[in-house]
Amino acid sequence: MSVAIDLTVIWAFIIAFAVFVYVVMDGFDLGLGILFPLFPNKSDRDVIMNSVAPVWDGNETWLVLGGGGLMAAFPLAYAVLMPALYTPMIAMLVGLIFRGVAFEFRWRTTQSGRNRWDLAFAGGSVLAALAQGIALGAILQGIHVEGRHYGGGWWDWLTPFSILTGLCLLVGYALLGATWLVMKTEGEVRDRAYRLSWALVFAMLGAIGAVSIATPFLSLQYAQRWFTWPNVILTAPVPIAVAVVTAMLLRSLANRQDYRPFFLALALFALSYAGLGISMYPYIVPQSITIWQAASPRISQIFMLFGVSVLIPLILAYTAWAYWVFRGKVRPESGYH
Repeated sequence: MSVAIDLTVIWAFIIAFAVFVYVVMDGFDLGLGILFPLFPNKSDRDVIMNSVAPVWDGNETWLVLGGGGLMAAFPLAYAVLMPALYTPMIAMLVGLIFRGVAFEFRWRTTQSGRNRWDLAFAGGSVLAALAQGIALGAILQGIHVEGRHYGGGWWDWLTPFSILTGLCLLVGYALLGATWLVMKTEGEVRDRAYRLSWALVFAMLGAIGAVSIATPFLSLQYAQRWFTWPNVILTAPVPIAVAVVTAMLLRSLANRQDYRPFFLALALFALSYAGLGISMYPYIVPQSITIWQAASPRISQIFMLFGVSVLIPLILAYTAWAYWVFRGKVRPESGYH
């Protein structure tokens, strides 16, 4: 008995995996930039930059993989989503460019110049994070599709809901950045990161609650997916797990554990991402285009699958090696130990 393999579903999971890995890996990187103004001391800022210097530029690899994979595996979705999201996507890229340039140039200038580059680093981080959240909100609220192309206007992405998701993602990235500093630093920087983490956990919980409450009002499909029987049997564990992980996160901060808070914050992101998947699947453009309608021909999916079967393990291997080599704490003037 032969079992048919649905390559479209496999590719949907590959794209979802690439996007999730980008969000969690570049999320704490962006979070450091968001928190940068709260650490005015030069030596503290140097420690913060050094904590992520060996790995930050590799994190964007997953953004390229997710975007390129979407274009290749789901060309119709790419053709519809990109015109709808030109403005936030351009804003995100501008923010990432400012961050990247500032990261390199702040070490090669005078003190006054360094202050300007620090501002660019923080501003670029906020802009990129906000743009990503707004793009997510714009997708969730629905894209106006006519036939096989985007049929909306230039400003359709800008709504109260998309602004809400932008601010919520900003809070989430800040939490990842704070818990990263708890894990990677010592002394006053770590103590301040602990205090920030406490406040950001409650802010993150409020953000998850706000988006969770608002999303069912966007579409009847979302409400039916979450609250009708028997779907509720599958969806109820997600908010329960969020409550459990939040309690564990608060406990780990109260016990001043260095490593657990970061990974528990990642778990909160994973649960939120799972909730997003529950809401959207099987649509890749909510309420308009399913993954099967947007998929490229089967022969193309097979050809690309051979490539990613080599590429993804390779990226995971060198990424894991980089994080392993640069494990441990960062100290002022002495780097890793």
